[in-house]
Amino acid sequence: MKDIYQNITDQIVSALENGVRPWHQPWNAAQMEGRVALPLRHNVVAYRGVNVLALWMQAMAKGYSAPVWMTFRQALALGVNVRKGEKGSPVVYAAKITRTETNAETQEENVRDIHYMKGYTVFNAEQKSMDCPISITPSLPG
Repeated sequence: MKDIYQNITDQIVSALENGVRPWHQPWNAAQMEGRVALPLRHNVVAYRGVNVLALWMQAMAKGYSAPVWMTFRQALALGVNVRKGEKGSPVVYAAKITRTETNAETQEENVRDIHYMKGYTVFNAEQKSMDCPISITPSLPG
């Protein structure tokens, strides 16, 4: 997979080159079924951080109005078929691991956080190449 940092950066630069500042919300309610909603995981948990901008840009570029996104495995678990060769959209997962290490000489314990980022691919609930026999677009409050 291409460097996820570079992929997201390329999307933002492309939008800027087209005269769109993604953080100024160029999207509008007419493009997204009457309201602007945060991109959602299949379980209705909202994406955060740079994933919001990345998925909003993908939704605009591809004409998706449904805010729901899922991984290939999540789609399979829901009974949704992603056709072979379909291209998804990149998102990132950032977290940290906390390690406790003991200094061999002093026996003193040191705690340190190791931050990491992992990229993965998601598919929108209304991609043309998804056979979606069930409704997975959540009803959102007002």
